[in-house]
Amino acid sequence: MERLRTLVNRLLGRRETEADGHNSPVRRTIHINSEYQEKKFCGNEISTGKYNFITFLPRFLFEQFRRAANIFFLMIVILQQIPGVSPTGKYTTIVPLIFILLVAAIKEIVEDYKRHRADDAVNNRKVLIFRDGNWRAIKWTKVVVGDIVKVINGQFFPADLILVSSSEPQAMCYVETSNLDGETNLKIRQSIQKSPGLVETANLQSVAQLEDFKGTIECDVPNRHLYEFKGNIAIGSERAIPVGSDQILLRGAMLRNTQWVFGIVVYTGHESKLMMNANRAPLKMSNVDRTTNMQIWFLLIILIVISLISAIGSEVYKNTSLKSAWYLPNSGGSEARHFFFELLTFIILYNNLVPISLLVTLEVVKFVQAIFINCDIEMYDPESDTPAMARTSNLNEELGQIKYIFSDKTGTLTRNVMIFRKCSIAGVKYGRDPATRGTCVDDVYDSDEELERDDEGDLSFSDPNLLDIMRSGKNGSEDIREFLTLMSVCHTVVPERDRRPDTPRVGVRYQSSSPDEHALVCAAQKLGYIFTERTPQTVTIDADGTPQTYGVLNVLEFTSSRKRMSVVVRCPNGAIRLLCKGADNVIFERLSPDSAHSDTTTRHLEEYACEGLRTLCFAYADISEEFYKEWKEVCYKASVAIEDRDQRLESAYEKIERNLHLLGASAIEDRLQDGVPETISMLSRAEIKIWVLTGDKQETAINIGYSCKLLVDDMVLVVLNETCLDDVRSKIREETGKIGVDRMKKDNNIGLIVTGSTLKHALSCNLQSEFLDLAMSCRAVICCRVSPMQKAEVVELVKKRCGAITLAIGDGANDVSMIQAAHVGVGISGQEGLQAANSSDYSIAQFRFLRKLLLVHGAWNYNRLAKCILFSFYKNICLYLIEFWFAFLNGFSGQILFERWTIALYNVIFTALPPFSLGIFERTCSSENMMKYPMLYSISQKAVKYNARVFWKMFANSVVHSLMLYFFASLMVMQDISFIEGWVGGYLFQGNFVYTYVVVTVCLKAGLESSTWTLFTHLAVWGSIVSWFAFFGIYSHIWPAIPIASEMLGQADMVFRSAIFWMGLFLIPCVVLSRDLLWKVLRRTVKKSIVEEVQELERQAGSNRGNILDQARYSFSEKAHLLRNMLSFVGRSPQTSVESHEMPRTSRDDPGDGAKHHGFAFSQEESGVISQSQLIRSYDSTADKPPG
Repeated sequence: MERLRTLVNRLLGRRETEADGHNSPVRRTIHINSEYQEKKFCGNEISTGKYNFITFLPRFLFEQFRRAANIFFLMIVILQQIPGVSPTGKYTTIVPLIFILLVAAIKEIVEDYKRHRADDAVNNRKVLIFRDGNWRAIKWTKVVVGDIVKVINGQFFPADLILVSSSEPQAMCYVETSNLDGETNLKIRQSIQKSPGLVETANLQSVAQLEDFKGTIECDVPNRHLYEFKGNIAIGSERAIPVGSDQILLRGAMLRNTQWVFGIVVYTGHESKLMMNANRAPLKMSNVDRTTNMQIWFLLIILIVISLISAIGSEVYKNTSLKSAWYLPNSGGSEARHFFFELLTFIILYNNLVPISLLVTLEVVKFVQAIFINCDIEMYDPESDTPAMARTSNLNEELGQIKYIFSDKTGTLTRNVMIFRKCSIAGVKYGRDPATRGTCVDDVYDSDEELERDDEGDLSFSDPNLLDIMRSGKNGSEDIREFLTLMSVCHTVVPERDRRPDTPRVGVRYQSSSPDEHALVCAAQKLGYIFTERTPQTVTIDADGTPQTYGVLNVLEFTSSRKRMSVVVRCPNGAIRLLCKGADNVIFERLSPDSAHSDTTTRHLEEYACEGLRTLCFAYADISEEFYKEWKEVCYKASVAIEDRDQRLESAYEKIERNLHLLGASAIEDRLQDGVPETISMLSRAEIKIWVLTGDKQETAINIGYSCKLLVDDMVLVVLNETCLDDVRSKIREETGKIGVDRMKKDNNIGLIVTGSTLKHALSCNLQSEFLDLAMSCRAVICCRVSPMQKAEVVELVKKRCGAITLAIGDGANDVSMIQAAHVGVGISGQEGLQAANSSDYSIAQFRFLRKLLLVHGAWNYNRLAKCILFSFYKNICLYLIEFWFAFLNGFSGQILFERWTIALYNVIFTALPPFSLGIFERTCSSENMMKYPMLYSISQKAVKYNARVFWKMFANSVVHSLMLYFFASLMVMQDISFIEGWVGGYLFQGNFVYTYVVVTVCLKAGLESSTWTLFTHLAVWGSIVSWFAFFGIYSHIWPAIPIASEMLGQADMVFRSAIFWMGLFLIPCVVLSRDLLWKVLRRTVKKSIVEEVQELERQAGSNRGNILDQARYSFSEKAHLLRNMLSFVGRSPQTSVESHEMPRTSRDDPGDGAKHHGFAFSQEESGVISQSQLIRSYDSTADKPPG
């Protein structure tokens, strides 16, 4: 049974883990540093591909035969093998079907090969493994459970590890988990502890010690819970020691600010927590494909109906005419059997109503469209040498119908780089004021050197006035010195120098779990206040050339509820001072009545917030010795309290954090990716709603919302941060009531902020509908503190309940689930590895490239596919329905009007190129105008070019055309006057008339549908017509040299000699297409669409795109006025809307607070393995670190 289950899992493409099966173990046992393991564990190789060697054939055939057309043609192939049933031969369907499947298989293999190559890039990374008493650099794929690995600073962890030891004090290390949870701050992990304060494995730092390191680990079986881990480790013969999530280092995370760590491998490959949260690449089908599938089923119903009509007609004809038609044989047998076989004959005869060529045409067209995306130089990022890549071509047209975008924040919208930009000190602003932020690099940065060094904090702040005032002793110099001192002292940053003897001495580098603190300390360093040393009791700075040592008496830790962090220090002069930084509202509440500059600083904070900068306020208070002694005793009692310790500590902190004196405020930029605000603005104007789903904190998420212009200052914010079900329900209903029933599900000027704890209840079955109604009534939605699975659940909710096409974009492994859940997944090839890109449908290097991917390629591809599909149906109905009309004249005998191989080659040669022309080279408007005027995107977004209504209009039109083509041609030869000599041509003579007129008509129809005439369009239209005439002339003379088509011998000579044929060739196609041409002319004259307006103005303006607006003013139609308004909309705020809804302003942080947004955001790990106070007490930067 075990072998059978393994085989089934492989065939179905399932990942096999220990948790599979009914008798799965509840824990796993691992032998450390040993080749022996009790069972074989999963390998460390990962695969994000759709197929492997074993699963390709079954999965590929399953995907192909999900399509109604392929199922139908397979049935036709089977029916054609029954003797005496098929009027078109045995091989006219099986050959095209095999060709189609081969083309599709080659395309799938090529696309999946790209995924496997990307996987290989990850699998072939190297890491140091301790084997045979030495460190060996081996590939990730060779890592096995129980190995001891050494990871260097800046490397990703190759598997899930238990931390053994590190270069840092108390075996701590810093871990960047933005790839997993989206948080910008670093996490601290600490190795295994035997008892509080005694680190069990911290001394394992040499090869000899590791060689003797043996033991066993018992832990959970692999699971997808990122923040849960339970296990025990027994070292040698000692008792087991508990191991928890504070000791686990997850695959996908990166080691930061730590020289090295040793870790024991516990989970590998697809059993790692990261991969357990990633689903197998799903088989996605586009909305256009689903619509086409549905129409094919309707066509099959029509085919069966006309087949039944023909079979019934045959029986009626035989029963009424058999006695007088003595020459017709009576085959005998039961009537039911005859009727059944006649029905099968007519089904085979009419089967080409469903175009078999459509499938291969779409495969080729989509493949070429994907090449266009891959080769678009405007979506190429030279900095990372990364082009756009279509990892699948099945969803090209889906890019043109996106209604909702779900975006990650860290690494997608932002660069996860904090830069000190401005500050306000004693009411005076310092720092330059760039005209734009996050748009054009050349506008924001003064030099390439500055851009390169921004990431480390150098040259990010530039204002010579600040240094001039400080060093000249002018008014305000003392405030500046106090401000810079506070920046360089009040933090949890640790300085680091490389003290190895063979390494040249370098400047101080800083390691910090908070990117905000890192930016502040780096800025102070640049301004002359250099943080140089930290010991457990002191902090030393170089204050503009003067060494100063501050004694650290107490650390009052930052929490989300306190929104501030303070340190109590003893200054070099012996005085005690409290240094505090935090949010403006909590600092201002604690200011002394005689504190100055509050109003001025508030105005500056509002300005910084409008620019999207993260703000912190700085203040200090002088503390007397007597008060400090009293407070120290109060604080000590609170710290050892058994009950309500946290609340008592906060109460103690409140007693000393008062009567503060405001120094000023800082403004830090969480650097956006280039062009993010413009891209969001443009996509919003294309009526695309953007939701940001991030694992980061609420304040940080809101700040980025303002920075990227998703939120604006006049927007009402609704914050949902309740933690219990009843509170969530009442809050949602309260906010829904404020909006009003008449404004529900409309575009209101509201931003919705939802936390992960609230989302857990909002996504429950009872509240899903109400929550979604509220969210759909908001212009912007930001979900913060959400897990990877919650991201996927939000996407699934909108996808299923709204029926809209969704797109998810992200760059981290925590985004894989939502990328796979959305209709279209886009991965950013960014700083957080390639996991998201490898699991996506499309990958780009920058968020800004999403604009062209959707507004240009998406809209173009949708329009191209719509025309290609409709034309493919049209040309088949025009020709093959003629067999039905012919049946009325041949007594429903099943006789074909056309020669069988000309029927088979109709789609393969004579009308093959026009669909490719429409599907590859058709273009609505130029790419410049598609991006400049995003309202054009609504045409594809609303699916107005291809839906059931449009399909059936096309069907009716093609039925009329087939009637006209058949009966007009039949009337011309009805009186046997085709030749002067009185010759009679026979049924094939008539058939070749009709066939020629059909080919000419459908090719001209393709030209009529084309908006853009390229060289290939001319080749497709005129070349197809010429190819039929050339083939016809040759094919009618090949017998008996080639023993096929004997009945076609001499047909071309007869047809081309007939004057009636040439007269009909010029008249019939023109008459048939006259209604289409007249309708198109009238519609473009009387009721132009916006697209048609732009097309005409493009032609008038030629290459001068700037004249479009001026040209539009000369049009007086209603649509022209709409177009002019659209063109003049450029540069206007996306929030300007007739639909905007004004509400009383609600709080961004605290209910009832009507203050403006002041930009507070601060990233710092809370409730970590060790407290912030313990962290800084553990470090002595004057001591050497172990080399490892």
